Amino acid sequence: MATVIEDDERRARLAERHLLLPSTRTDDLPAIADALVALHSSDPVTVYLSALSRMAHPSIEAVDDALYEQRSLLRHHAMRRTLWVATPDVVRQMHATSTRGLLEPERRRTCGLLASSGVRNPERWLARAEEQVLADLHEHGPSTARELGQRVEALRQPLQLAPGKRYAATQSAHTRVLLILCLTGQVVRGRPGSWINGAYRYAATDSWLPGGLGELDPRQAAADLADRWLRRFGPGTTTDLRWWTGWTAAVVKKALADCGAVEVKVAEGPGWLAADDEPLPPRGGTGGSSPPEPTQHGAKPWVAVLPGLDPTIMGWKQRAWYLPDAATEVFDGVGNAGPSIWVDGRVVGAWAQARDGEIHTHYFERVAAARRRQVDERIEELKAWIGDTRFTVRFPGHIHARLLGGRTVRGPAVRRT
Repeated sequence: MATVIEDDERRARLAERHLLLPSTRTDDLPAIADALVALHSSDPVTVYLSALSRMAHPSIEAVDDALYEQRSLLRHHAMRRTLWVATPDVVRQMHATSTRGLLEPERRRTCGLLASSGVRNPERWLARAEEQVLADLHEHGPSTARELGQRVEALRQPLQLAPGKRYAATQSAHTRVLLILCLTGQVVRGRPGSWINGAYRYAATDSWLPGGLGELDPRQAAADLADRWLRRFGPGTTTDLRWWTGWTAAVVKKALADCGAVEVKVAEGPGWLAADDEPLPPRGGTGGSSPPEPTQHGAKPWVAVLPGLDPTIMGWKQRAWYLPDAATEVFDGVGNAGPSIWVDGRVVGAWAQARDGEIHTHYFERVAAARRRQVDERIEELKAWIGDTRFTVRFPGHIHARLLGGRTVRGPAVRRT
């Protein structure tokens, strides 16, 4: 009979393994990324705030250093066509399992756009454009798309998008060429203008990362990546792993078998642990799942104020064990999470930065006054990290606009901190 792992144990694992306890915070940025497998980077703000939330001495400059000086973290397109930030070893696994599969469809699409825009031999044109961009980057070093466009004439080729349609538009070829070069692994995204900016510079991978992204075997890489996910997010269900990776059911099934995943039982049904992972031993107590009561597995009380798309809230598809029904409005309609407030392993609220820099909060359920004071302290720390910087959440949850408007949706009133 499969081992049963209760929700309170899953929340205890989450706190420890995702470095959300004060005692687990660290200034080792690669260790933070590995603790979450990878950081979401579709919104550039997420990378920084996810890291700062887990640092012993939060520093935007330290995150910059890891990304752009030490290059111990890399940004790359991978699972679900999403930008991620991870250590080089993890990026290589993601590249083999996910990124390579994106390449050929994007090549075909680009060649189709070139053909419809009057280019007579799209395949040859694209190959030459890629060669010219790589040569330019090797000569001039990391460059913005605009700088590349000024130096490489091919990138100024206009592409006709949806010709004849009411939403027809024209786009320069640089967007498509640079995307393809990133998907091949020959180009990486470098330092943008600021930490909240997604207008990255581009660099030749072989000048940025010794050895490049390599050519890992896709099946072995999938097994290794699934094992990493289980060690940081397990127990999780097959549905959870499919959601996180975007892989087909067949690939997920093989990866779980290849990494020796062990079947357990969670509230949603069958789940999986890594091969040598063990359930947490009980440490006394009477159990219970509502914060702030300690669990039977001895989880320490904790709070967190996490950014939109933080890996913790985005790590599972089946979320009832940490996402109360009242808190589902922290997500948008396609599964992107906005900024969230956590107490003892559960999402209890949402937050947003207003134009004046104030942080507005909304609680989806009653939270003890002492725990709310802890949240307020964490918000003050967040404001100190951000300073005078103002940013817009790229993928806000349903609650976000109303929260900024100062209107209460349900539950406790919106507060300004």
